[in-house]
Amino acid sequence: MKKLTTQNPENRLGLIVLDMAGTTVADGGLVEQAFSAAAERLGVEPGSADHAEKLDYVRATMGESKISVFRHLFGDEDRAQQANTAFEGAYGELVDGGRIAPIPGAREAIERLKGEGRTVVLSTGFARTTQDAILAALGWQELVALTLCPADAGGRGRPYPDMVLAAFLRTGAVDGVQQTVVAGDTSYDMLSGVRSGAGLVVGVLTGAHDKDQLTRHGATHVLGSVAELPDLIARAEA
Repeated sequence: MKKLTTQNPENRLGLIVLDMAGTTVADGGLVEQAFSAAAERLGVEPGSADHAEKLDYVRATMGESKISVFRHLFGDEDRAQQANTAFEGAYGELVDGGRIAPIPGAREAIERLKGEGRTVVLSTGFARTTQDAILAALGWQELVALTLCPADAGGRGRPYPDMVLAAFLRTGAVDGVQQTVVAGDTSYDMLSGVRSGAGLVVGVLTGAHDKDQLTRHGATHVLGSVAELPDLIARAEA
């Protein structure tokens, strides 16, 4: 991998695209709880083999656009939309109940990156209403320059690179995609970073997937948490 240096501004890592749940936000398994509530509303019996199979798929596809997950699980578009609406409602209620918190050190890392003149973007596989509920619960509405959900990038979420590329295009923060850092906790985050051409694709161990899964799907680095990211970027540029 080519060494990045601050001596060459063209290689400065100026755009940082961070995942939310599991990476910058700890939600304590709320995705699974909200999915179970949504599935039950569509007639999937809790504790059944069908429920277990569907929940396994949800776990395996953490990071993917939720509507895409529901399309796979429930087949037709109407049922997928019903499941997605039920999921958003259940997740929103859990968020409003104070069930989320920042990953320790996440806000400080974001503020340090911004203080270094970098542009930070928060992205998610959730719908905009859910993303906004999380931002409001944390008081993060004004924390970063841009927040993105799949609908903001044409509808395709991870593992497609669309949200990373939308961040690149909409912020104009860097001259080339290789000056972008992508960080997340799932294999789909890693795939989206690799496919976008990001210079650093960083896995963190505070969420869904382990080091082996993150590395196998393209992580250039794996960190204990996003709190370590500013130091990694500094080392990459040194």
